[in-house]
Amino acid sequence: MVWCRKLFNRLFRALPTCPPSDPQPWLFIGLGNPSEKYQSTRHNVGFDMIDTFAQSVGISMTSVHFKSYFGEGEFKGNPVLLAKPQTYMNLSGESTGPLAAYYKLPLNRVLVIYDDMDLPCGVLRIQPRGGHGHHNGLKNVIYHFHGNREFCRLRVGIGRPPGQMDPKAFLLQKFNKTARERVSTT
Repeated sequence: MVWCRKLFNRLFRALPTCPPSDPQPWLFIGLGNPSEKYQSTRHNVGFDMIDTFAQSVGISMTSVHFKSYFGEGEFKGNPVLLAKPQTYMNLSGESTGPLAAYYKLPLNRVLVIYDDMDLPCGVLRIQPRGGHGHHNGLKNVIYHFHGNREFCRLRVGIGRPPGQMDPKAFLLQKFNKTARERVSTT
């Protein structure tokens, strides 16, 4: 879990800051699919990142708010809200939009963490804004942010399917040991 703290330390240095007199929370949202059958699949790396971060900083994810498992706490003096939408990946915005609205957060205080087949396995990219890149979960988040794309993203590389494998089958497949280690030590 040391890697997770290091990652979020790096992330906090890269993201916009707010003045100490106005400590607005960050909302970190990990995208994934609920249910045990999807645990540890490539499509659930957003959930995995939130779970690992929550555990490493002692934030409980047992509350349910706006169709999400939810937790709140602090990291390095910054208030953080963590969410794992339970709407299934392609409807993630149904939870994400209302959460950001309820907490009156500007979208530059929202970070969405999701899987990205366009990045090699284990590679991370922070993006301050952008499109959905053909990711249906992200497309739904943008829709529920009323088309606004001005939120941060953490893209977690999962690589491309081998050979002629169906991309949907690849996304819902569990990582093999080597790929899991690459993602876990990033």
